[in-house]
Amino acid sequence: MPTKSQILRKEQILTKWLQTRQSILGETSKLSEKQRDRVFLGIWSIKDLLAHLTGWDRTNKDAVKSVLEGQLPAFYNHHDRDWRTYNALLVREYNRDSFKELLTLLKDSQEQLLEFLNTLPPEVFGKDFGVRFRGYKVTIQRLLEAETKDEQIHLKQMTDFLKASE
Repeated sequence: MPTKSQILRKEQILTKWLQTRQSILGETSKLSEKQRDRVFLGIWSIKDLLAHLTGWDRTNKDAVKSVLEGQLPAFYNHHDRDWRTYNALLVREYNRDSFKELLTLLKDSQEQLLEFLNTLPPEVFGKDFGVRFRGYKVTIQRLLEAETKDEQIHLKQMTDFLKASE
């Protein structure tokens, strides 16, 4: 039986992620077609960023399953500075020429991850399943908090890009 704090923590984690994602989608809706393709983040355009988010939704769904099984998620095999190699792989795999198709893919991946996470009992979010990466404890909660933090950084980068484009 989950405690109230476990229930609240799960709700907070999911709410914060969803609010950040909604803000990203809201900012994206303000962009012109030209802005969507303009590189603004290293080598990435907004479309590349959305492909990146789609890939991480799918990655995190698989990662959570791995953690539940006491296994290190497969994406850790690609660890390098800022996950550059893995992020490049995700962008190549999930980017689409059609912005509408890309948005649909992103919304679907988010929905699938959320539906899966909603099936999990709150007590497993912070549970230690014995999964470690270089001494770091890997939990479902930490995976999702890292994703939310990454998305918050990207949201700031997007809003800065929009301000500079005005």
